[in-house]
Amino acid sequence: MSRASQPSPSLRAGQSDGAAEADIRPLMSAFPSGVSVITTIGADSEPRGMTCSSLASVALSPPTIVLCLRTQSPTVRAVLETGQVAVNLLHENARPVSDLFASGAPDRFARTEWRLPLGAGGPHLAAAAHAIADGEVVDAVEFGDHTAVFVRVHRVSLRDEEEPLLYGKRRYARWTDATAVPGPPAAAPPPPAVPAALTAPSTPKEAARVRP
Repeated sequence: MSRASQPSPSLRAGQSDGAAEADIRPLMSAFPSGVSVITTIGADSEPRGMTCSSLASVALSPPTIVLCLRTQSPTVRAVLETGQVAVNLLHENARPVSDLFASGAPDRFARTEWRLPLGAGGPHLAAAAHAIADGEVVDAVEFGDHTAVFVRVHRVSLRDEEEPLLYGKRRYARWTDATAVPGPPAAAPPPPAVPAALTAPSTPKEAARVRP
């Protein structure tokens, strides 16, 4: 693992030549994503974890992803210290777990099911995740109030029977609901039947018969 590098002075976040900084939160909230919980075991042997929706693929070979995490988080410090991490992608029924690990509650690992398999990069939230990746930190770049952590993945575990939890516009959605195919439109009801006595005559002879 390389040490976290510092951006050059010309690229430091927050420099805007006196102009007000744009608020990109509405932009990013309009970009829906999956939801993950990043976990590791700290140098004190205690589990650490935080909710993260900023995750992307970097390369297929070597298999590498990047996590953008709040620099001041104790989880980030533990990840950089140990160089090991697990990425738990939450399934669509695991919203309470996402909220729990976003809350910063000190007892969050006591309130959710987890295990630490041999070779894991961090605790596996097996009951809440539909996919889990274990990896090692290969680089980290601090920029502004976040740190981009590059992780080389060495193992992926999948649960095909589960579907992802989604997050966007500051609210959650279930993959099953978001991808449901609407059924065909309901057929229009047939027009009401017209009584024979009110049917317009089709020939002059018929018209003469019905004229009062």
